[in-house]
Amino acid sequence: MNLVIHDLSEKEWNKIKADYEGWEVVSDNGTILPCTGCFCCWRKTPGECVKKDGYDNMNYLIHHADEVTVISRYTYGGFSAFVKNVFDRSISYILPQFEVIKGETHHKKRYDEDKAFTFIFYGHELTMEDKESARQYVEAVCANIRGHVEELIFKECDEDGRAPERTKKAEPGSIAILNGSMRNVKGNSAKFARRLKEQLKADPGIIDLKDHMNDIPGLVHELEKTETLVLCMPLYVDGLPAQMIRLLETFRKEYQGGRARIYLLANMGLYESKQLRNLFAALIKWCAEMDFEYCGGLGISAGELVGTLIDQRSFDKISNKKVVEGIGRLAEAVNNSAAMDDVFAEPYLFPRWLYLAIANTNWNRLAKKAGIKPKDLYRKA
Repeated sequence: MNLVIHDLSEKEWNKIKADYEGWEVVSDNGTILPCTGCFCCWRKTPGECVKKDGYDNMNYLIHHADEVTVISRYTYGGFSAFVKNVFDRSISYILPQFEVIKGETHHKKRYDEDKAFTFIFYGHELTMEDKESARQYVEAVCANIRGHVEELIFKECDEDGRAPERTKKAEPGSIAILNGSMRNVKGNSAKFARRLKEQLKADPGIIDLKDHMNDIPGLVHELEKTETLVLCMPLYVDGLPAQMIRLLETFRKEYQGGRARIYLLANMGLYESKQLRNLFAALIKWCAEMDFEYCGGLGISAGELVGTLIDQRSFDKISNKKVVEGIGRLAEAVNNSAAMDDVFAEPYLFPRWLYLAIANTNWNRLAKKAGIKPKDLYRKA
């Protein structure tokens, strides 16, 4: 069995579908749900997503495919929202446990295989810089899902519509914090957003993207008068979560406001903060396309550790020292409407081997709590 994942319109797909006759096809039928970061596909129903929307078996499809081809519009250095959503929902193809490969933390393999992926990006007048960004991104994706890039192809296409005319002005001093995670208020992105909010002179509300998924254009229009926007989000499959890409795509199509200042607060469960580089690069590309002012951001690694400790009195001590300092610098920049250099914060005086040991032990504990035997975490499709 061969597998093709694509975001093409029916008209464009019909032009090439003969090339994929007999292949399993994953395309956008409008029903795909975003990954909520619930980890059920790791700790409750290992290898299978609990959201039964027709995209819950991606682990099975990828594992059993002899060839995997991915066709996506080039979007801020990586995949379009739909294709990224498919990859976000494919996380059970690998295991929750960590190991160190070539100096970086990655998830362990579920299968003893090195899956080959062919990536085809289409876009309008893609530059050498665009192509290099895409190469770096898909190599990072394959490193984490424990496959490799067989081939990388770029194709020219027409420009994807025109941006609307900017007719609205921002309210001076207005600030909004957007939590781009699909998890609840106990999620790490929400926790870091609240910690930042405590240090701001203004009292901005925190907007949860998950509450606006049925009307993202409405959310974009709601934000058109915001002068400063802080985007908080987790790293999903080496980049922006699919729901954030969808939001950014909608900004491009719908936004009618003025030039905004953009700050970033990102977190991830991996240990090395440098693995956030593709997420940062994508947001910077979006800001340039929107003519927004990217003012810097904070990247937090080992987020599950930091998120667990954040509500404790001793949060500002020992291992969280760099995170606390980073949030302080970000708050100062937002308060003064100033730019800052990107800050990447890793646990302070907390070695990687200890973090990995605790994380891997914790997965067994979560499995037992869910009534799953630890050995079943390794279940295969």
